[in-house]
Amino acid sequence: MTKVKFTMLPDCRDLMPKKAHYDDAAFDLRSRVDITLPSRKSTLVPTGLFIELPINFEAQIRPRSGLALKHDIMLTNSPGTVDAGYRGEVGIIMYNGSTEEFQIKRGDRVAQMVICQLPEVELIEVEELSASDRGEGGFGSTGKK
Repeated sequence: MTKVKFTMLPDCRDLMPKKAHYDDAAFDLRSRVDITLPSRKSTLVPTGLFIELPINFEAQIRPRSGLALKHDIMLTNSPGTVDAGYRGEVGIIMYNGSTEEFQIKRGDRVAQMVICQLPEVELIEVEELSASDRGEGGFGSTGKK
């Protein structure tokens, strides 16, 4: 089992990341402040969480499906990445896609955090890449079925 160190701001111990169920993939992250998300704007929501990830690990910050479906609340840079060397507070960049303001209260679950191990990768520059069936076909190249 991989162990990840974390600390919380002194007044945020009640906001520690937790899994709702033992078999969940992600830890719930909570807002440490009451904040209003203006319509059609991105806002940084602080969590009070600081983590120390092992080398070759990342924390992926992902949206909560219920907020997206019911309130049109998304994460601007989804998934967000927390790198192993970062020691600052984990913040959630939330986007309110609705036409109404959205209120977040301290302790509300605002995102999910998945801890992922990364493979060791070496990029190798070459003169030419091998051929594939897809080739250079990009966005929308496979059509809609």
